[in-house]
Amino acid sequence: MPLVCAVFIAVAVQPLWAQQGARPTPPAMPDAPPAAMRAGPVHENLVYGVADGQTLLLDIFEPANNDGLPRPGIIMIHGGAWTSFDKSTMRQLAQFLAVAGFVAIPVDYRLFHDDLNRWPAQLDDVQHAVRWVRANSGKYNVDRNHIGAYGHSAGAQLALMLGMMETRDNSDPAVAKYSSKVQAVVETSGPTDLAAQPDPDGMKFVASFLGGDYATHPEVWRDASPISHVAKSNAPILIIHGTRDEMVPFAQAEALNDALKKAGANVQFLRLDSDHMFNDPAAHRQLVLETQAFFYRYLASTP
Repeated sequence: MPLVCAVFIAVAVQPLWAQQGARPTPPAMPDAPPAAMRAGPVHENLVYGVADGQTLLLDIFEPANNDGLPRPGIIMIHGGAWTSFDKSTMRQLAQFLAVAGFVAIPVDYRLFHDDLNRWPAQLDDVQHAVRWVRANSGKYNVDRNHIGAYGHSAGAQLALMLGMMETRDNSDPAVAKYSSKVQAVVETSGPTDLAAQPDPDGMKFVASFLGGDYATHPEVWRDASPISHVAKSNAPILIIHGTRDEMVPFAQAEALNDALKKAGANVQFLRLDSDHMFNDPAAHRQLVLETQAFFYRYLASTP
């Protein structure tokens, strides 16, 4: 499978701890890859579930020139402080990963707004997406035993959970026999400890998102923080974080890396001299190449 050297624009997000209700607009994406690079079946707006009356959708980007053999899948989770954006912001990276030989699967999940869809709705949705993909793996040529997760910012928090936890809500009989745990995770600019940030407005937002402040419900804050789920049994994890991240402190990535190493888990840590959005071409390129190489290593038996 060829290496993709092109640069993509990471999903733009508002400051992670911003007040609910804000709806920032992502910056423009760079030019799409050439038509030859976009070849391969694309299945858009597939329904993977319904929750609280909301239809949950995902897209599937299959590799070009697919030989019909099952390929590793990658669940792709957008950022936006759990309140904004959708799977379309993962589209270009999905195209690149499909060209590289993966089945790339951007997913939507319920967004928190107006006190609706509090945690753990988002976790339940992305776990359901993984299980739906496994249940339908034959139709879309996915190797259901080799599925990874990629996430940026708030999406990285969710991706980490997919590699650390088993299914929380097993009430849907259609997918009950399938695991929601993935085999490899790439998290970029992700919050790892929701209580470890000093901004009072941010704490207020997180308290609303989680349904209570830390003093009242510390168990909920811990449950939503990936660092609380560190164990040797976690899937292999690649942490990518900018040393100049102005939205999620770099110290959160360091703390997660240290905790994973102490637990004996399989972790790699890529420190980039960049910001939350990796807003320079060199950082973008390195992020893409390291992400691709990591998924090759842990999801594909033969690149």
